[in-house]
Formats: sequence, C-alpha cells, structure tokens
Amino acid sequence: MSEPHDKVPGRAVSISKDDTAGPGSGGPATTGSPVPPAAVKAIPVRHYGRWISAAIVLGLLVLLGLAFANAEIHWPTVPDYLTYRTIMSGAWNTLKITVLAMLLGVVLGTLLAVMRLSKNPVMSSVAWGYIWFFRGTPVLVQLLLWYNLALVFPILDLGFYRDEMNDVMTPFLAALLGLGLNEAAYMAEISRAGIQSVDEGQTEAAHALGMTGPRTMRRIVLPQAMRVIIPPTGNEFINMLKTSSLAFAIQFPELLKEASTIYSRNLAVMELLIVATLWYLALTTVFSIGQYYLERYFQRGSTRTLPPTPLQKIRKNLGSFRTPSRVGGTTV
Repeated sequence: MSEPHDKVPGRAVSISKDDTAGPGSGGPATTGSPVPPAAVKAIPVRHYGRWISAAIVLGLLVLLGLAFANAEIHWPTVPDYLTYRTIMSGAWNTLKITVLAMLLGVVLGTLLAVMRLSKNPVMSSVAWGYIWFFRGTPVLVQLLLWYNLALVFPILDLGFYRDEMNDVMTPFLAALLGLGLNEAAYMAEISRAGIQSVDEGQTEAAHALGMTGPRTMRRIVLPQAMRVIIPPTGNEFINMLKTSSLAFAIQFPELLKEASTIYSRNLAVMELLIVATLWYLALTTVFSIGQYYLERYFQRGSTRTLPPTPLQKIRKNLGSFRTPSRVGGTTV
C-alpha cells in the first residue's frame, strides 16, 4: 500500500487543506510550502464632511478678508502708528496697570481665601461680604466710584497726612484700586478652591510634626495648591489685560485711551482701533505662552509625561499631516 506522500529525508513536508479533504473531495493533493495570504490593501475612510466644512470656513475667511481689503481703511496708516510714541506709552501703561492690579488681587485674594476658610466667624463673614460686594458690582461702576470719591470725602485726613481727595485719587490710583480690589474677589475664590483641593491629611501630618498653622499653609498647602490655582490665575491675568481698557472712562492714559486721543484728531478711527487690537493680541499672546510654560512647570510630579510644548506641537504637525500606519508590512 503506497503512502500518500513521498518521504524525503531532511525535508519538511506540509499538508495543505486539499490533502485532508479525502478521496471524494474533487481536488488533487498538493505538497510544498503553504500559499501566503494575500496582502491586505487598506483603503482610508474618506471624510467628506471635513472637506466640506473646511471649504466653508475658508470661504468665509476669504470673504471677511475681501471685505476688510475693500473697506475704506487706509492700511499704510496702521504700521505708521503701530510704533508711534503715544501708542507705545499707552501699551506700557496698560501693561503696568495690569501687573500691579493683578499683584494686588493675588495677594489680597489669597488673604481673603484664608480668612474665609478660617473658623473665626468674624473673619469668615468679612471675607464673604467683601467677595459678595465686589463680585456683584460691575468693574466700570467701581472705577467710577473710586474716581469720584472726592464727592463723598472731599478731604483725606489720616492724622499724619492731610490732602484734598482730588489730588490723591489720580486716574492711576483709581484704576489700580478699582481693578485690583475687584480682582481680589475672584482670586479669593480661585485660591480657596486650590487650598481645598489639597488633602486634609497633609495639614494633619504637618501639625503632627509641630508646624504652626501659618507655616503649614505657607510651606505645605499653598505649594501643592498652585497646580490648581495657576491655570485660572493665568486666565484672570489675560482678562485683566483686556479689562484695563475700561480705565478709558476715568481718563487713565492706557492703550485704548491714547488710540482714541489720536483718532479724535486725525479721524483715522478704524486704523487706530486696529493698531490697539494688534497690541492687545501681541500682549495676550506673549502672556498666554508664559502661562502655558508656568502650568507645565507646576505639573511636574503630578503627571507621568509632561504635555508637549508649542514648538514641539508645531514640529509634529509640520512633520506629518496624518498618522502613518503599517498594514502587512506596508506603510499606508
């Protein structure tokens, strides 16, 4: 009786599917290496909706650009005034009042947050009342109240210092108090949320080591709360940079006030407003990048991998517009 396959010494014999089919299978028995599977051809899914939406958005942007290009705007005026001395002075005043008011808001807001979390009912009530008042009234109203404070107190008499309120309450001081004290109410809530995000066991452990309450707050709680406090604080700083334009109403020479002073003389209203817009965009962009890196710094130890920097994101997006994949040994 013959064998179904010849046995060759030193050679591996593979049995195909047809070999095991049996006598009535209708197919001849084959020998040799198995037939490799056909290569899989991956066909990417076509996202027609993305192309349509992208075309609509680009079309709207083109129409908007054409509208501005054909408008009665003398575009050469914009670069002429972009570095104009008065505009530069207004931008510096905007930056100065923003930094000082934000510094006042952060310091006072942190103090108010600690007061509100205090077990002393008087301290907690005073902090709550402050937050209630300054969050419940518009910033513009507060600026006007400070600027017209001489109507209520014509003379400022502190015992060791006496002067007329009109001479004391300058537009700069009114803007600083109006913006800074209002910001303190919002920073108090942000700081309180950050402090409460720290586990109470941290405070208990610090007290067990003999640390006092203020030292525990300064050395243990606040450093851990910064990861929660920094993002909204950066957002508040950007908002303060734009809200400072409200000081226009009390004659503080910030960016918008200086731009309006110029266009009231030369009637280049839209051109000067575009100049002010470009300066605001430049300042907010610079501080937004700084906020990102500050958040990234405080995320160390809380995340295993830090988020990519803007430069890394740009490099990655320019390197490939889509993520390549390998199917069957072939890149598609």
